Amino acid sequence: MVSPNAIRNTLGIIGNVISFGLFLSPVPTFLRIIKNKSVEEFKPDPYLCTVLNCLCWCLYGLPVVHPNNILVTTINGIGLGIELIYLVIFFIYASKPKRKVIALALLIEILLFAVILTSTLMIFHTTYKRTIFVGAFCVIFNVSMYFSPLTIMKKVVRTKSVEFMPFFLTLAGFLNGVCWTAYALIHIDFWMVIPNGLGAISGIIQLILYGTYYKSTPKPSKLDGVKPSQVELPPSKPVEEV
Repeated sequence: MVSPNAIRNTLGIIGNVISFGLFLSPVPTFLRIIKNKSVEEFKPDPYLCTVLNCLCWCLYGLPVVHPNNILVTTINGIGLGIELIYLVIFFIYASKPKRKVIALALLIEILLFAVILTSTLMIFHTTYKRTIFVGAFCVIFNVSMYFSPLTIMKKVVRTKSVEFMPFFLTLAGFLNGVCWTAYALIHIDFWMVIPNGLGAISGIIQLILYGTYYKSTPKPSKLDGVKPSQVELPPSKPVEEV
């Protein structure tokens, strides 16, 4: 009989693969930015949000905070590196005002994480208390990441077009939420269940919208050469919780 731990580890590995794909999903956007040497109407917000999310989950998965959760740290560490590369590219091709916003946002995130890290190690002296403290921040940042596409969902309804909602990115986000929710349920880790469960729900809503408005989406030939902006959903959390 397969043990719960074996199932959990398998789900964790699958979750790492899905999360890795989710982190790589914005690659076409950044290839376009490099090709056009402009960020156009793209926003850095999702990537900035994901950086802080990955930092917190990396901390959460460490043995000093939450034992037996190293798979959470590995995928979020990889995701952190990928998101920083995206931000470097964005910074290079962004206007001066946007560069200032990115630099200021990163500085604030670094300072906030430093406070969280210091508080975790200096104030809380058991893994139980550290899990609660860090987990609360992970939930907040992870939920923010999962629901960052709300603006694009509104645009889909308004325009009756899924042009700005990449299908594979949406599907990967849904599968990511489902996989990490299942992973967390085996040992009942509510700090992972809450954000990933909400992420799965968000993914279902987006997939329903995609199916509803797919046929009404204008074909590329009917766009008359207009360059659309595109919003990408950053990465998951991985959450393991990634």
